[in-house]
Amino acid sequence: MLLLHFAIILPFLFAFIGPLLQKALPRVHTGWLMLPAPVFLFIYMMSLIPVNRERGPLQGKLSWMPSLGVDFDVYADGLGLLFALIITGIGSLVVLYSIYYLDKNKEKLTHFYVYLMLFMGAMLGLVLSDNAMVLYGFWELTSISSFLLIAFWHKRERSRYGALKSMVITVFGGLAMFAGFLLLYTVTGTFSIREWIAEAPSMANDALFLPAMLLVLLGAFTKSAQFPFHIWLPDAMEAPTPVSAYLHSATMVKAGIYLVARMSPVFAGQQAWLWLVSGFGVATLIYGSYRAMKQTDLKALLAFSTISQLGLVMSLFGLGSAAAFYTGTEQALFYSKATMAAVFHLINHAIFKGALFMTAGIVDHETGTRDIRRLGGLMAVMPISFTIAVIGAFSMAGIPPFNGFLSKEMFFTSVLNIREAELLGLHAWGALIPVIAWVASVFTFVYSMLFVFRTFGGKKSFEKLEKKPHEAPLGMLLPPVTLASLAIVFGLFPNLLSYSLIEPAMAAVHPNLLEPGKQFMVSIHLWHGFTAELYMTAGVVALGIVLFLLHRRTAVLHAPLFERVSLNRVYDSGLKLLDRFSGSVTKLYMTGSIRQYLIYIFVFIIAALGATLVSEGAVQLDTSGFADMSFYEAVIIIALILSAIAVPFANSRLMAIILTGVSGYMVTLFFVIFRAPDLALTQMIVETVSVALFLLCFYHLPKLKKEVVKLRFKLWNLLIAVGVGTVMTLVALSASGGSSFESISHYFLENSYTLAGGKNVVNVILVDFRGFDTMLEIVVLGIASYGIYALIRVKLKGDQEEGAIETRDPKLSLNVYGPRSNDVILRTVAKLAIVIIVCFSLYLFYMGHHHPGGGFIGALMASAALLLMAMSFGMDAVNRIVKFNFRKLTAVGILVAMLTGIGSFAFDAPFLSHAFDYFHIPLIGELELATATLFDLGVYLTVIGVTMTILFTIGRDQ
Repeated sequence: MLLLHFAIILPFLFAFIGPLLQKALPRVHTGWLMLPAPVFLFIYMMSLIPVNRERGPLQGKLSWMPSLGVDFDVYADGLGLLFALIITGIGSLVVLYSIYYLDKNKEKLTHFYVYLMLFMGAMLGLVLSDNAMVLYGFWELTSISSFLLIAFWHKRERSRYGALKSMVITVFGGLAMFAGFLLLYTVTGTFSIREWIAEAPSMANDALFLPAMLLVLLGAFTKSAQFPFHIWLPDAMEAPTPVSAYLHSATMVKAGIYLVARMSPVFAGQQAWLWLVSGFGVATLIYGSYRAMKQTDLKALLAFSTISQLGLVMSLFGLGSAAAFYTGTEQALFYSKATMAAVFHLINHAIFKGALFMTAGIVDHETGTRDIRRLGGLMAVMPISFTIAVIGAFSMAGIPPFNGFLSKEMFFTSVLNIREAELLGLHAWGALIPVIAWVASVFTFVYSMLFVFRTFGGKKSFEKLEKKPHEAPLGMLLPPVTLASLAIVFGLFPNLLSYSLIEPAMAAVHPNLLEPGKQFMVSIHLWHGFTAELYMTAGVVALGIVLFLLHRRTAVLHAPLFERVSLNRVYDSGLKLLDRFSGSVTKLYMTGSIRQYLIYIFVFIIAALGATLVSEGAVQLDTSGFADMSFYEAVIIIALILSAIAVPFANSRLMAIILTGVSGYMVTLFFVIFRAPDLALTQMIVETVSVALFLLCFYHLPKLKKEVVKLRFKLWNLLIAVGVGTVMTLVALSASGGSSFESISHYFLENSYTLAGGKNVVNVILVDFRGFDTMLEIVVLGIASYGIYALIRVKLKGDQEEGAIETRDPKLSLNVYGPRSNDVILRTVAKLAIVIIVCFSLYLFYMGHHHPGGGFIGALMASAALLLMAMSFGMDAVNRIVKFNFRKLTAVGILVAMLTGIGSFAFDAPFLSHAFDYFHIPLIGELELATATLFDLGVYLTVIGVTMTILFTIGRDQ
């Protein structure tokens, strides 16, 4: 099912082409350009509902790194499909809502929608992935993209604070979850979640099983804002309201819920799982509902209500796990009703909470405030918004005939049923759970009424508002009206969801409860008689009304819970403590002295490598198998040693640069003698470009001054230099003198042509056998070049502001602006040399698959030509002749390399799999075409972009 893979990739494609579309259609709101993606995905997911019921779960497989067990496997069962529908359905409404909420003339809409599409794609990948490592990758991408969305108004300090807090806590949990996945892999030898479920009974007795469970739960609790990790969610409300409506009511916070539901078949048979999931859920439920009553900001109220509702759903999944202890019996079906309630409330919460967040955004947008103390009387001027608020709040409070009433009644049923479970004394302690659930429901009723009647009811106080209130435009009202309508429809006709969404999701959570071919009985009714649940609801309403009327006059209901002591203070103090501690530790070694930094590095190398060689007995000094040294080799070695020794005694930096270059060129001669033309070409060009780079860097330094240094200073340098030389010599001798493993060089020599179609083994290894390494290397190079560019730009900006003037050595500067009068000979020779070098560069690139060369060497050769052009004619001349941005060229190169790897998916091959064939072309003859050449083209472009970005950035800093 490649369409499932495409569904995940589609939002990322829109994130990529969105800015291009915006430039092509500048008058069109970016939201209209992005809206087709979630709408199409929602329709596609809807079409999968009958397919899923008739044929079973849909699945697809794309090989990525099969040797590591990491493949892009997708699995759309009832649970994954339910979440995908919520993600795309609410996402479509949020995009439509944001079109009218965000002003295209004031906001950076392109950034907003790119972040939103990244988040949507990450969430889809998370809920549809079967491979745990792929799921983890998407999990962390949701944290990154949500960080960008929360910090969208980055000029606000609170936005940055909220974004950082959410990222710190959720990424911390994500790393814990990652460790749990690794432990499960250690136990089972696979990253497939379906295989984990199949092997769950055999895993239970493993010593790593319980630690894995705890780590996975830590990831789930942090993501779904369970107490005490909930503190990031209220601060994340600094994001624009569309973000809050999407991330923090329907999708991101549900990721932790999804993880618990998905991993329930693995861990549900453990009593620790039942107690932890239900216990944390109930604690979060009561705490969140109590704190929600004390809020005066509409979004803060909704934030704590979200925490409370997430606790409710979490507790239901925990209580539903009791069914795993009675597999195949009536009791199993009895306790599985809690899972039914969890799935149903999951849907209901997404509906009514999305509507309420959008209503809060409308109030803020049309009045200029979200402070309940300044609002009131809006019912008369905003009747549609009031109606939406009533439906959403009454549904959240569990009042009939809305959908929230049904799932709340099912919640009461579940907490009453759990009293009968004889699990670790749960029949005794279980009596507390219904009491806590009932009290939390009372608080839920109170804050739901506060949201409606403190905002829309009461006396008019429009003079306190920044804007004259009025009803929102139709486009902003349409999304919450749609959600409010669903709250009514699913309340009156709940069985529309019974066997389309709820039962398949239950089957995914409890795959082993029923015999094959059977299904859960899901029948939901608005009226089911005078039951204990109905009496509990009546009590909630009665006491809730009383508390609502007493709210303003009772401090315990509206005053802050703790002012001096809170979890937020613990978090802030902890960060400050860590910051001070890390600062004090950093000051011990970050002295600003490059010499000391080198001492740290070299001493560590000597200690680590030396100790390892000695402890492992790996020192091999047997040179009997070495070849005799020739006269030429002896001469080169002597020249190399002398040039290296002469560097510290040079009287000028220019001479030191030249001597360093001599050492490099001597190494190049060694490669030539040892018949390694690829390495010789690379080393020669690197040395040439490095000399220019050294010249540019040393231009910024003051003139070299010879100072008298103490003997102790020289002895330290001598000892460290001798130590590093000795250790590295021992490493080289040991590596060449013996090995515990058979060399893999024979494999590459025998298969480079037959498997990769290349005779140049070095190039084949770089672009085919180890292509993934090469791709990561060019990504690192690209990041480094961008970092250098950013640092130089920041420095230049600071110099301009402060008027800083540095003393530099003009003798070491390159002619970067334009030719001088004595450059005639250089320019004349350069005109011919540049053409020759460029042609040779292209030759090296094209012929590198069979002969010495390749994309890396060819790019360095082209960079040398551009460098010669800059030295001869000036950088401005290079910009006039070569009319492209080298930073963008770097990005294009990396993109070409990545697309080449992704293209293999279209042929059901692992990532970066290459193919080749031979074709007969008239007049030319037989010609080989290899996809590795496209990958090498990406390397070629990236290296040129990186090299020239660094050289030109440093060269222009004058």
